[in-house]
Amino acid sequence: MNEPAIRAFFNEPTNTVSYLVWDRATGTGAVIDPVLDFDLPSGAADTRSAEAILAAAAGEGVTVAWVLETHAHADHLSAAPMIKARTGATIGIGEHIREVQKIFRPIFADETLRTDGSDFDRLFADGDRFALGELDVEVLHVPGHTPADIAYRIGDHVWVGDTLFMPDYGTARADFPGGDARQLYRSIRRILSLSEATRLHLCHDYKAPGREEYQWETTVGEQRRENVHIHDGVTEEEFVAMREARDANLAVPRLLLPSIQVNIRAGRFPAAEANGVHYLKIPIKFGQEAAG
Repeated sequence: MNEPAIRAFFNEPTNTVSYLVWDRATGTGAVIDPVLDFDLPSGAADTRSAEAILAAAAGEGVTVAWVLETHAHADHLSAAPMIKARTGATIGIGEHIREVQKIFRPIFADETLRTDGSDFDRLFADGDRFALGELDVEVLHVPGHTPADIAYRIGDHVWVGDTLFMPDYGTARADFPGGDARQLYRSIRRILSLSEATRLHLCHDYKAPGREEYQWETTVGEQRRENVHIHDGVTEEEFVAMREARDANLAVPRLLLPSIQVNIRAGRFPAAEANGVHYLKIPIKFGQEAAG
Protein backbone atom coordinates (compact mmCIF):
# COMPACT_ATOMS: atom_id res chain seq x y z
CA MET A 1 0.00 0.00 0.00
CA ASN A 2 1.20 3.51 -0.81
CA GLU A 3 2.17 5.68 2.14
CA PRO A 4 0.90 9.27 2.03
CA ALA A 5 3.35 12.15 1.92
CA ILE A 6 2.69 14.56 4.79
CA ARG A 7 3.69 18.09 5.68
CA ALA A 8 2.49 19.76 8.87
CA PHE A 9 2.02 23.50 9.39
CA PHE A 10 1.81 24.85 12.94
CA ASN A 11 -0.11 28.05 13.62
CA GLU A 12 1.18 29.21 17.00
CA PRO A 13 -1.44 31.94 17.68
CA THR A 14 -4.14 29.24 17.72
CA ASN A 15 -1.93 26.25 18.57
CA THR A 16 -3.39 24.56 15.49
CA VAL A 17 -1.72 22.06 13.16
CA SER A 18 -2.88 21.97 9.54
CA TYR A 19 -1.71 19.32 7.10
CA LEU A 20 -0.92 18.91 3.44
CA VAL A 21 -1.35 15.22 2.62
CA TRP A 22 -0.85 13.75 -0.81
CA ASP A 23 -0.46 10.65 -2.93
CA ARG A 24 3.08 10.48 -4.25
CA ALA A 25 2.01 8.44 -7.27
CA THR A 26 -0.47 10.96 -8.67
CA GLY A 27 0.32 14.21 -6.85
CA THR A 28 -3.30 14.44 -5.68
CA GLY A 29 -3.56 16.08 -2.28
CA ALA A 30 -5.76 17.31 0.54
CA VAL A 31 -5.45 20.10 3.07
CA ILE A 32 -6.71 19.14 6.52
CA ASP A 33 -7.97 21.79 8.99
CA PRO A 34 -6.56 24.96 7.35
CA VAL A 35 -6.37 28.14 9.42
CA LEU A 36 -7.52 31.62 8.42
CA ASP A 37 -5.42 34.17 10.28
CA PHE A 38 -7.72 36.41 12.30
CA ASP A 39 -6.98 39.27 14.70
CA LEU A 40 -9.92 39.56 17.07
CA PRO A 41 -9.32 43.11 18.40
CA SER A 42 -9.17 44.64 14.94
CA GLY A 43 -11.40 42.20 13.07
CA ALA A 44 -8.69 41.83 10.41
CA ALA A 45 -8.42 38.52 8.56
CA ASP A 46 -5.72 37.37 6.15
CA THR A 47 -4.61 34.21 4.42
CA ARG A 48 -0.86 34.01 5.06
CA SER A 49 -1.05 30.60 6.78
CA ALA A 50 -3.13 29.10 3.98
CA GLU A 51 -0.85 30.73 1.41
CA ALA A 52 2.09 28.88 2.97
CA ILE A 53 0.29 25.57 2.52
CA LEU A 54 -0.56 26.32 -1.11
CA ALA A 55 3.02 27.40 -1.77
CA ALA A 56 4.23 24.09 -0.35
CA ALA A 57 1.74 22.22 -2.52
CA ALA A 58 3.00 24.04 -5.60
CA GLY A 59 6.60 23.29 -4.65
CA GLU A 60 5.81 19.59 -4.29
CA GLY A 61 3.79 19.48 -7.50
CA VAL A 62 0.59 18.67 -5.57
CA THR A 63 -2.89 19.28 -6.95
CA VAL A 64 -5.16 20.07 -4.00
CA ALA A 65 -8.39 18.19 -4.57
CA TRP A 66 -9.88 18.26 -1.06
CA VAL A 67 -10.16 20.50 1.96
CA LEU A 68 -11.01 18.19 4.85
CA GLU A 69 -12.35 19.48 8.14
CA THR A 70 -12.31 17.21 11.19
CA HIS A 71 -15.09 19.29 12.81
CA ALA A 72 -16.36 22.85 13.19
CA HIS A 73 -13.50 24.32 15.19
CA ALA A 74 -14.08 26.69 18.10
CA ASP A 75 -10.54 28.05 18.34
CA HIS A 76 -9.67 29.15 14.81
CA LEU A 77 -11.43 30.22 11.64
CA SER A 78 -11.19 27.97 8.61
CA ALA A 79 -9.44 28.99 5.40
CA ALA A 80 -11.37 26.38 3.40
CA PRO A 81 -13.16 28.90 1.11
CA MET A 82 -9.89 30.54 0.08
CA ILE A 83 -8.30 27.19 -0.76
CA LYS A 84 -11.39 26.14 -2.70
CA ALA A 85 -11.38 29.42 -4.63
CA ARG A 86 -7.73 28.96 -5.57
CA THR A 87 -7.75 25.24 -6.36
CA GLY A 88 -11.33 24.12 -6.99
CA ALA A 89 -11.02 21.69 -4.07
CA THR A 90 -14.05 19.97 -2.55
CA ILE A 91 -14.79 20.89 1.09
CA GLY A 92 -15.72 17.90 3.25
CA ILE A 93 -16.86 17.45 6.85
CA GLY A 94 -18.87 14.90 8.86
CA GLU A 95 -22.59 14.67 8.16
CA HIS A 96 -23.43 15.45 11.79
CA ILE A 97 -22.46 19.06 11.13
CA ARG A 98 -26.20 19.44 10.63
CA GLU A 99 -26.68 18.85 14.37
CA VAL A 100 -24.09 21.49 15.17
CA GLN A 101 -25.78 23.97 12.85
CA LYS A 102 -29.14 23.30 14.51
CA ILE A 103 -27.60 23.84 17.96
CA PHE A 104 -25.98 27.16 17.10
CA ARG A 105 -28.61 28.72 14.82
CA PRO A 106 -30.80 29.79 17.79
CA ILE A 107 -27.77 30.71 19.92
CA PHE A 108 -26.82 33.31 17.33
CA ALA A 109 -30.44 34.01 16.29
CA ASP A 110 -29.24 33.59 12.72
CA GLU A 111 -32.13 32.96 10.35
CA THR A 112 -29.77 32.97 7.35
CA LEU A 113 -27.85 29.89 8.57
CA ARG A 114 -28.80 26.74 6.71
CA THR A 115 -29.02 23.62 8.87
CA ASP A 116 -28.89 20.99 6.14
CA GLY A 117 -25.10 20.99 5.73
CA SER A 118 -25.36 22.40 2.22
CA ASP A 119 -22.66 25.02 2.83
CA PHE A 120 -20.24 22.09 2.50
CA ASP A 121 -19.60 20.17 -0.70
CA ARG A 122 -19.43 16.69 0.83
CA LEU A 123 -20.86 15.32 4.06
CA PHE A 124 -19.17 12.13 5.25
CA ALA A 125 -20.86 9.29 7.12
CA ASP A 126 -19.08 6.87 9.39
CA GLY A 127 -17.34 4.26 7.28
CA ASP A 128 -17.37 6.30 4.08
CA ARG A 129 -14.34 5.85 1.84
CA PHE A 130 -13.02 8.06 -0.92
CA ALA A 131 -9.93 8.21 -3.10
CA LEU A 132 -7.05 10.61 -2.73
CA GLY A 133 -5.25 9.75 -5.93
CA GLU A 134 -4.41 6.08 -5.42
CA LEU A 135 -4.78 6.33 -1.65
CA ASP A 136 -7.89 5.04 0.12
CA VAL A 137 -9.27 7.38 2.81
CA GLU A 138 -11.63 5.99 5.47
CA VAL A 139 -13.88 8.20 7.59
CA LEU A 140 -14.39 7.44 11.29
CA HIS A 141 -17.15 9.21 13.21
CA VAL A 142 -15.65 10.08 16.62
CA PRO A 143 -18.16 12.31 18.46
CA GLY A 144 -17.75 13.68 21.96
CA HIS A 145 -15.80 16.90 21.56
CA THR A 146 -18.65 17.88 19.21
CA PRO A 147 -21.38 15.72 17.67
CA ALA A 148 -19.77 16.04 14.23
CA ASP A 149 -16.12 15.12 14.85
CA ILE A 150 -14.60 12.73 12.35
CA ALA A 151 -11.14 11.28 11.80
CA TYR A 152 -9.53 10.49 8.46
CA ARG A 153 -7.61 7.24 8.14
CA ILE A 154 -5.12 6.42 5.39
CA GLY A 155 -3.50 3.07 6.07
CA ASP A 156 -1.53 3.41 9.29
CA HIS A 157 -2.12 7.16 9.57
CA VAL A 158 -5.11 8.81 11.27
CA TRP A 159 -5.90 12.52 11.52
CA VAL A 160 -7.85 12.68 14.76
CA GLY A 161 -8.75 16.38 15.00
CA ASP A 162 -9.23 17.57 18.58
CA THR A 163 -10.23 14.18 19.98
CA LEU A 164 -6.76 13.40 21.36
CA PHE A 165 -3.74 15.50 22.26
CA MET A 166 -0.19 14.39 22.98
CA PRO A 167 -0.05 11.75 25.73
CA ASP A 168 1.37 14.24 28.25
CA TYR A 169 -1.53 16.65 27.64
CA GLY A 170 -4.52 14.33 27.43
CA THR A 171 -7.82 14.66 25.63
CA ALA A 172 -10.27 17.17 24.17
CA ARG A 173 -12.84 19.05 26.22
CA ALA A 174 -16.44 17.90 25.92
CA ASP A 175 -18.38 20.85 27.35
CA PHE A 176 -19.30 22.72 24.17
CA PRO A 177 -23.00 22.54 23.19
CA GLY A 178 -23.56 19.01 21.90
CA GLY A 179 -20.39 17.67 23.47
CA ASP A 180 -20.47 14.52 25.60
CA ALA A 181 -17.67 13.07 27.72
CA ARG A 182 -19.07 9.55 27.56
CA GLN A 183 -19.18 9.66 23.76
CA LEU A 184 -15.65 11.05 23.76
CA TYR A 185 -14.37 8.12 25.82
CA ARG A 186 -15.93 5.62 23.42
CA SER A 187 -14.64 7.47 20.36
CA ILE A 188 -11.11 7.52 21.76
CA ARG A 189 -11.24 3.84 22.65
CA ARG A 190 -12.32 3.17 19.06
CA ILE A 191 -9.23 4.98 17.78
CA LEU A 192 -7.04 3.21 20.33
CA SER A 193 -8.33 -0.18 19.17
CA LEU A 194 -6.29 0.26 15.97
CA SER A 195 -2.83 -1.24 15.61
CA GLU A 196 -0.37 0.11 18.18
CA ALA A 197 1.90 1.27 15.36
CA THR A 198 -0.84 3.47 13.88
CA ARG A 199 0.42 7.05 13.67
CA LEU A 200 -1.94 9.69 15.03
CA HIS A 201 -1.71 13.21 13.63
CA LEU A 202 -3.14 15.81 16.01
CA CYS A 203 -4.85 19.14 15.35
CA HIS A 204 -3.43 20.97 18.37
CA ASP A 205 -0.56 21.11 20.82
CA TYR A 206 -0.20 23.33 23.86
CA LYS A 207 3.12 22.03 25.26
CA ALA A 208 2.42 20.20 28.50
CA PRO A 209 4.27 21.57 31.53
CA GLY A 210 7.94 20.67 31.33
CA ARG A 211 7.98 20.10 27.57
CA GLU A 212 9.93 22.67 25.57
CA GLU A 213 8.87 21.86 22.00
CA TYR A 214 5.54 21.61 20.24
CA GLN A 215 4.62 18.11 19.10
CA TRP A 216 1.71 16.81 17.05
CA GLU A 217 2.40 13.19 16.14
CA THR A 218 2.13 10.14 18.36
CA THR A 219 1.03 6.50 18.05
CA VAL A 220 -1.81 4.37 19.31
CA GLY A 221 0.67 2.44 21.45
CA GLU A 222 2.05 5.58 23.07
CA GLN A 223 -1.45 6.84 23.81
CA ARG A 224 -2.52 3.54 25.35
CA ARG A 225 0.52 3.42 27.60
CA GLU A 226 1.02 7.08 28.48
CA ASN A 227 -2.01 9.31 27.92
CA VAL A 228 -2.56 11.11 31.21
CA HIS A 229 -6.35 11.01 30.81
CA ILE A 230 -7.16 7.76 29.05
CA HIS A 231 -4.29 5.26 29.18
CA ASP A 232 -5.18 1.57 29.33
CA GLY A 233 -6.93 0.79 32.58
CA VAL A 234 -8.91 4.04 32.84
CA THR A 235 -12.59 3.12 32.97
CA GLU A 236 -15.38 5.01 31.25
CA GLU A 237 -16.78 6.21 34.58
CA GLU A 238 -13.36 7.42 35.73
CA PHE A 239 -12.80 9.27 32.48
CA VAL A 240 -16.23 10.91 32.47
CA ALA A 241 -15.80 12.10 36.07
CA MET A 242 -12.34 13.51 35.30
CA ARG A 243 -13.39 15.14 32.04
CA GLU A 244 -16.50 16.80 33.42
CA ALA A 245 -14.67 18.13 36.49
CA ARG A 246 -11.85 19.47 34.34
CA ASP A 247 -14.17 21.02 31.77
CA ALA A 248 -16.08 22.89 34.50
CA ASN A 249 -12.99 25.05 35.09
CA LEU A 250 -11.80 25.63 31.52
CA ALA A 251 -11.92 29.09 30.01
CA VAL A 252 -13.94 29.79 26.88
CA PRO A 253 -11.66 29.77 23.79
CA ARG A 254 -10.73 33.30 22.77
CA LEU A 255 -12.00 32.87 19.20
CA LEU A 256 -15.03 30.71 19.95
CA LEU A 257 -17.75 33.18 18.91
CA PRO A 258 -16.26 34.19 15.54
CA SER A 259 -14.97 30.68 14.83
CA ILE A 260 -18.26 28.88 15.30
CA GLN A 261 -20.27 31.38 13.26
CA VAL A 262 -17.85 31.07 10.36
CA ASN A 263 -16.91 27.41 10.52
CA ILE A 264 -20.45 26.02 10.55
CA ARG A 265 -20.79 27.82 7.20
CA ALA A 266 -17.77 25.95 5.78
CA GLY A 267 -15.50 28.88 6.62
CA ARG A 268 -17.66 31.53 5.00
CA PHE A 269 -18.60 34.80 6.67
CA PRO A 270 -22.19 36.01 6.70
CA ALA A 271 -22.98 38.14 3.67
CA ALA A 272 -21.55 41.64 3.68
CA GLU A 273 -23.79 44.57 4.54
CA ALA A 274 -24.41 47.45 2.14
CA ASN A 275 -21.11 49.05 3.19
CA GLY A 276 -19.19 45.96 2.09
CA VAL A 277 -18.28 44.91 5.64
CA HIS A 278 -19.02 41.47 7.11
CA TYR A 279 -20.40 41.38 10.67
CA LEU A 280 -20.52 38.65 13.31
CA LYS A 281 -22.77 38.49 16.36
CA ILE A 282 -21.87 38.43 20.05
CA PRO A 283 -24.62 37.01 22.27
CA ILE A 284 -24.78 39.05 25.48
CA LYS A 285 -26.06 37.63 28.78
CA PHE A 286 -26.53 39.41 32.11
CA GLY A 287 -26.33 38.22 35.72
CA GLN A 288 -28.16 35.00 36.46
CA GLU A 289 -28.80 34.43 32.76
CA ALA A 290 -25.03 34.23 32.18
CA ALA A 291 -24.57 31.89 35.14
CA GLY A 292 -27.19 29.55 33.74
